[in-house]
Amino acid sequence: MKKLVVLTGSGISAESGISTFRDSGGLWEQHRIEDVATPEAWNRNQELVHKFYNLRREQLLNVVPNNAHYGLVELEKYFNVQIITQNVDNLHERAGSKQIVHLHGELMKVRSTGPGQEVFELNEKNVILKKGDLCPKGFQLRPHIVWFGEAVPEIEHAIEIVEEADILVIIGTSLQVYPAAGLVNYTKPGVPVYLIDPNDVNFNNSRINHIKLNASQGVDALKLTLLSEM
Repeated sequence: MKKLVVLTGSGISAESGISTFRDSGGLWEQHRIEDVATPEAWNRNQELVHKFYNLRREQLLNVVPNNAHYGLVELEKYFNVQIITQNVDNLHERAGSKQIVHLHGELMKVRSTGPGQEVFELNEKNVILKKGDLCPKGFQLRPHIVWFGEAVPEIEHAIEIVEEADILVIIGTSLQVYPAAGLVNYTKPGVPVYLIDPNDVNFNNSRINHIKLNASQGVDALKLTLLSEM
């Protein structure tokens, strides 16, 4: 069974109603990056950072996976599908995908600020995290999110996955945010690359097949293409 590696970004979640980073009027739009998504912001104002991510978790509970998420699950019948996502939501998991790597962390998890940096799952009945919420060892809990300026712990694992890909699919990401954008460069020679994005995207790679559709329509088109070649 061929290994199909899928790199997903905010475009796939946007169809479920998740506000994206660049949305006008979206959650990010109301806050500067520096105020809510950096280590400096955390050190300066934990209450604001917690409020921001609490709102994002509450939003996540009110949306559901879309046809693009379910389409990737459907492809597991024919391929060994491994997803590398830049998204911090859990929509891939809720749709039923089995192999997922989160590059930028997960909204529904929190992490100790202590030396062990233990990670804990949040209960969907209570997604509110606040200053003074401590791990069992007595250290403040923080969002399990990779903030701007922090290292991306899963990037080496993601590179290893891409290096083994027989097919690479990129959905809903502009290929502008590094280090994730550099993953396409780790594919083996001759591996076909499909980019699903309704917008014009600048890229310098002749192997990239641009499917100029939104995520749901694009995954449907991709499925037809891949199955016709089997």
